[in-house]
Amino acid sequence: MSEKKEEDMALKGRKPTAAEKEHMSKVVELGCIVCKNKGFYSPAEIHHIHGKTKKNAHFMVLPLCFEHHRKGGYKEPISRHPYKKRFEEAYGKEDKLLMQVNDLLTKTDFYNFLDEIPF
Repeated sequence: MSEKKEEDMALKGRKPTAAEKEHMSKVVELGCIVCKNKGFYSPAEIHHIHGKTKKNAHFMVLPLCFEHHRKGGYKEPISRHPYKKRFEEAYGKEDKLLMQVNDLLTKTDFYNFLDEIPF
């Protein structure tokens, strides 16, 4: 039996629209949401909480660092893949983290808007 290659996994799903690409770019800029909740910054990659094939799948994403996303750690830092249950027990349900990410994006957009107002 052959193992799935990481490149093959990345190709599954539909191609993001321009709006979805822009959204995911903003999400990544936040840094890992788990690390942020622990008080520090780590560069992030995108984690799709409901896969990549559903409608709006590319809007339902979390910013996770490599360690919290797919490194495979069973102990701290617990990796989302393949330990979803342990990940959520330690850091919160993905839907709750998604709400936090969306709230941060709203606040970021608001502050960016204020920066553009000429005084």
